Amino acid sequence: MGSPHIVVIPYPAQGHVIPFMELSQCLAKQGFRITFVNTEYNHKRVLKALRGDINLGGGIGLVSLPDGLEPCGDRNELGKLSKAIFQVMPEKLEELIDRISMSEGEKITCIITDWSMGWALEVAEKMKIRRAIYWPAAAAVLCSLISIPKLLRDGIIDGDGTPLNNQMIQLAPTMPAMDTANFAWACLGDFTTQKIIFDLTVKTNEAAKMADRIISNSAYDLEPGAFSFAPNILPIGPLQASNRLGDQLGYFWPEDSTCLKWLDQQPPKSVVYVAFGSFTVFDKTQFQELARGLELSSRSFLWVVRPDITTETNDAYPEGFQERVATRGRMVGWAPQQKVLSHPSVSCFLSHCGWNSTVEGVSNGVPFLCWPYFADQFLNETYICDVWKVGLKFDKNKCGIITREEIKKKVETVICDEKIKARAAELKRLATQNVGEAGYSSQNLKNFIEWIKS
Repeated sequence: MGSPHIVVIPYPAQGHVIPFMELSQCLAKQGFRITFVNTEYNHKRVLKALRGDINLGGGIGLVSLPDGLEPCGDRNELGKLSKAIFQVMPEKLEELIDRISMSEGEKITCIITDWSMGWALEVAEKMKIRRAIYWPAAAAVLCSLISIPKLLRDGIIDGDGTPLNNQMIQLAPTMPAMDTANFAWACLGDFTTQKIIFDLTVKTNEAAKMADRIISNSAYDLEPGAFSFAPNILPIGPLQASNRLGDQLGYFWPEDSTCLKWLDQQPPKSVVYVAFGSFTVFDKTQFQELARGLELSSRSFLWVVRPDITTETNDAYPEGFQERVATRGRMVGWAPQQKVLSHPSVSCFLSHCGWNSTVEGVSNGVPFLCWPYFADQFLNETYICDVWKVGLKFDKNKCGIITREEIKKKVETVICDEKIKARAAELKRLATQNVGEAGYSSQNLKNFIEWIKS
């Protein structure tokens, strides 16, 4: 009998693909064979970013399935993408599993899928395959999703997921307060998109009942209230804390690793790292205020500026900005974030607060400046600033803009705040402890691995 064979299926977004690849690398080290399923569109992006160097380690094979959209379709329209996936990919997944069984003469041992791809659990049950959900975000967000029936009964939301009254609620006394306007499905574009996402979430909640196991890329010490609220969600992370200096795989953009050499030349704790993930888009006014704020701070900075980060098709930087900051500022299209955040020259992380970025910053003891954009990022900001107290929020002016003066002020405040730095160091210790040999997350992962092998 060969090695147990697992099919891994993330939701087709950068913030999901990366933690699924982290998990796949962990499982491959334990002797599992992994078939990693991306959409055709993202598969091509990953291969391009790898520049042909597909060094994924033994046991991981990359495959792709169509997502149901035309090649030129907008994958940032999450409602259309999710709906198309639901219509097309289940049948294609069955065909893939059949091909593996016929060509290799072995059965798939387990399917590990994203909560947002719950239809894959239905395929797994139909084909009598073990099934697990891997939740790559904060456990508290998943708690809000599984609480939808109660939110409906209590009149917090209506039948299409719209908050009836924007208010702060707590799912449990030990959990962080949530703004109902910022429920994950309620801040993902226009009303039509929100309705599609909400309806699919309701369907996924039903499909999720077919899961044999639910694991999460979080740690009990980061979210004790959430894991007490939903004890069937088992923390196995943050996986980034167990592989902080390893190579991350699954990026959609080629890394510019030359920024590491630039960081080597900077004094300890002197650089502001600025990165907004894969979805954040700025209009020209806000983009230029950010640039001028970084300039005004007089601090060195490393800024990840994706090609599609602004609504402008031409150069959106303020006139002369790049020349004025040339001696202390570095802009790159994409960075090896794990290695950047672990670098001794980094002083703080100006972040969109995606969960991957959040746990990467936490795992490296880096203080935050929070600039959430959508979905779960607002709750993550609450954790960072109000619960863990390892970062600061920005205040917007009357026009909804975060001004250059506000940016300068908060950069100086967070860098000089010794209490924040001390709490960040303690949170790093807790995160690392959880994934250590005797840690709670580590034990959960070992048990999960034994379950798959049994």
